[in-house]
Amino acid sequence: MSAGTYTPRPGAAPLPRMIAAQTALETRMLLRNGEQLLLTVIIPTLLLVLFSAVDIVDTGSGASVDFLAPGILALAVMSTAFTGQAIATGFERRYGVLKRLGASPLPRWALMTAKTLSVLVTEVLQVVLLTAIAFALGWSPQGNPLSVLLLLVLGTAAFSGLGLLMAGTLKAEATLAAANLVFLLLLVGGGVIVPLDKFPDAVQSVLGLLPISALSEGLRDVLQHGASMPWAQAGILAVWAVLGLGAAAKFFRWE
Repeated sequence: MSAGTYTPRPGAAPLPRMIAAQTALETRMLLRNGEQLLLTVIIPTLLLVLFSAVDIVDTGSGASVDFLAPGILALAVMSTAFTGQAIATGFERRYGVLKRLGASPLPRWALMTAKTLSVLVTEVLQVVLLTAIAFALGWSPQGNPLSVLLLLVLGTAAFSGLGLLMAGTLKAEATLAAANLVFLLLLVGGGVIVPLDKFPDAVQSVLGLLPISALSEGLRDVLQHGASMPWAQAGILAVWAVLGLGAAAKFFRWE
């Protein structure tokens, strides 16, 4: 055994390893949080089962689950990328966690990358669970899976930017209240459960520009109606993603 076998090697780990470790930590923290699980798993699941089994809302011709499943997938993306991330990041900022992590060898952009990757991992679990439940309820999806994937990625980017913007500019308590309020408002008025054509004509055009409406309607066009790619909805999501992420990068405060 040479004399240098146990010689310390100070220095930061390779950047990909640091990002992977932070992503795993963020994912474990999210999945252990009961409130986050309520938002990301339990509420979407209950809504899917309840409104598919009970004829409460007129969803048009065809099985209710064919209309509801795409909207619930959009809701799952919003609950994780926007509501859950905004609340968690807001309180991390308040307690000084972000400030301390920002002083670590992990660059700040890499920390945000790890948070985004954690969101994506959680969304994969959500999509798998909700898809299995929807199939059990008789769902018959159509369309191109690649179009669905692109819409989900654009939706994640849009909601993630808005969530980080809220968490990085408001106080934690204000973020908690605002994120939950926005979640409820978009659940009702974003075409998730109630079709947009049930709203007055003057309101429909405004609601259609919301990211949740664009995502739910885009997924519905593909999965229910077999459209190749709803470029209008994809464009709306792309604009929200650019604006949200750009504003978050500019105005985010670490302490």
